[in-house]
Amino acid sequence: MNAVGATGNRLPVHRSLLFRMLASALLIVVCAITATAWLAVRTTTDAVRDQQGQVLADDTMIYRTLVSYAASHHDWRGAAPVVRDLARSTGRHITVTPQDTRRPVVSGPVRPSRTPARAFATIDPLHTDPFLSPQTGGSGIDRAALGPYALRTADRQRLDRAANSVAKCLTGASVPFQRSASPSGRPVIALLYDVSLREQMQGTDQQQYRAKRADECGLLELDTPTAGEDDALAALNEVVNACLRRQKLPTLTLGLGFMSGATAQGTVPRSSQNCVDTGRREQLAPYVAPSALLYVSDTSGSPAAPFDLSPANALRTLVVTAVVLLLAAFVTVVTGIHLVRPLRALTRAAQDRDEQLPPVPVARDDEIGRLTAAFNELSEHRARTERQRKVMVSDIAHELRTPLSTIRSALEATQDGVIEADQHLTDSLLEEVLLLQHIIDDLQDLAAADAGTLRLYEEQVLAEAVLRHVAAAHRVAAEKAGVTLLVDSVGRLDLWADPLRLRQIVGNLVSNAVRHTPPGGRVTLHARGDAAAAVIEVTDTGTGIAAENLPFVFERFWRAEKSRSRKTGGSGLGLSIARKLTEAHGGMLSAASAPGRGATFTIMLPQSEGKKGRTANDHEGC
Repeated sequence: MNAVGATGNRLPVHRSLLFRMLASALLIVVCAITATAWLAVRTTTDAVRDQQGQVLADDTMIYRTLVSYAASHHDWRGAAPVVRDLARSTGRHITVTPQDTRRPVVSGPVRPSRTPARAFATIDPLHTDPFLSPQTGGSGIDRAALGPYALRTADRQRLDRAANSVAKCLTGASVPFQRSASPSGRPVIALLYDVSLREQMQGTDQQQYRAKRADECGLLELDTPTAGEDDALAALNEVVNACLRRQKLPTLTLGLGFMSGATAQGTVPRSSQNCVDTGRREQLAPYVAPSALLYVSDTSGSPAAPFDLSPANALRTLVVTAVVLLLAAFVTVVTGIHLVRPLRALTRAAQDRDEQLPPVPVARDDEIGRLTAAFNELSEHRARTERQRKVMVSDIAHELRTPLSTIRSALEATQDGVIEADQHLTDSLLEEVLLLQHIIDDLQDLAAADAGTLRLYEEQVLAEAVLRHVAAAHRVAAEKAGVTLLVDSVGRLDLWADPLRLRQIVGNLVSNAVRHTPPGGRVTLHARGDAAAAVIEVTDTGTGIAAENLPFVFERFWRAEKSRSRKTGGSGLGLSIARKLTEAHGGMLSAASAPGRGATFTIMLPQSEGKKGRTANDHEGC
């Protein structure tokens, strides 16, 4: 996973693009898995906790309801409607079976696929579960188990009338009280403590006052057992005292308050409570349903279980997480390699110093593919520019070396006395110096155009006057070369241009045309225009230019013939300077030719008034 750096050395692993992509992907996956797992566990835990609480509340309600039913019925034959109602309201399946067999005596409306292996609780109103029925106290006997202590209808009506009379009396005496009923239906009136009553008593003991008023109102008569209760209490006391005598404990006389641990004389001693509870269970046993097992489950037969993160489940979670991480790592590595491979190819290509390096293959149509294509174009442009630079430097050296060598040789010969310093030598040296000056001026013009500092001084110019001026300046050279130089008169054509630079442009084109036109040939200057542009054409009947060479005729020091002979003369910069000056005017210079049919160079200038002192930077294309 090491990557090649810009200096050719391999990058450290932690700086590699592939490593960063892999680390980022794995970090995202780990964070996503962690967040998802935390959220899932948190949500599942809360949901399971809520579900467990609801299930436990429902199962507790089912237990208490069935215990109350068993306490008030001597068998289970009529429990089916109760079980159906409980199952419908809780959505749980309920099954009640005897303790000695698994055959259901009562079952819910929908039988589960399987009965749970473990019972939820044992339904026994005489031995209730203290956790599920804490209101039964220490005896474990359900309060609904009345047996022989259940009031007859006549007794209940009589006690209700007596309680109404007592309540009316206490209300008239301004004694606060609270009325309720015992599980047997007996009315219960309890006196309440009231601060305002104590303030009205002016020091009288409130407890005595309350007891006196209650006695006057007949409150004690409500606590008097009925005939049926007396018989039941007598039978209970006989059984309890027999137990106490066997254990050599003092005998007791139990009243109606035995359920709260009270006797007729006071509180039942803790040592005697076991005999009381045992006696009560013996007395109530014939009146309650036999004990049974309670099975509570969902419709699939599975009891509600807490969220179990067992070692097996934890291992399964870790395995799934590891598989996801490995899959993410694999996908990231494959994708990273697919992305990094072309980048490495680009890096190697950029570091290669070979100018003939083949282009990097473009195997994809995306951002990297477009980058590769742009890199190939840039590499090709760089290679072409480098080749042109080398050729240009070589050409400049050659162009300067020839006149300098001539001047040096003449001066050394004069110094050595080989030749005489006469007018002919002076004219020859001056000619060579002028040639050097011409090359230097051309290079200076190109440098100024490239730098955008070439200044133009535009004014209204008559096109025909410029053409005739250039023709006159080059007529001698044309006649010497045996070339006819013509100006095609087109009437008056005015345009805005720098007259000196325009003559330089046309002159460079005419000079080039004369050099490449054989004796007997013709060079024609023509001007035409319309409202949009002014067009000046320089046409010759020379050797022409091959189609493959046309794109290069305006490059610096370019020649169709690759030899460095000066048979055609010139510095190789004339056409480049002409194009730069044309573009500085906001125009365009083009060439059209065919081998053996001559060439036509066309100058196209916009017909718009310029500003005096404009530079080449003021035009697009410079």
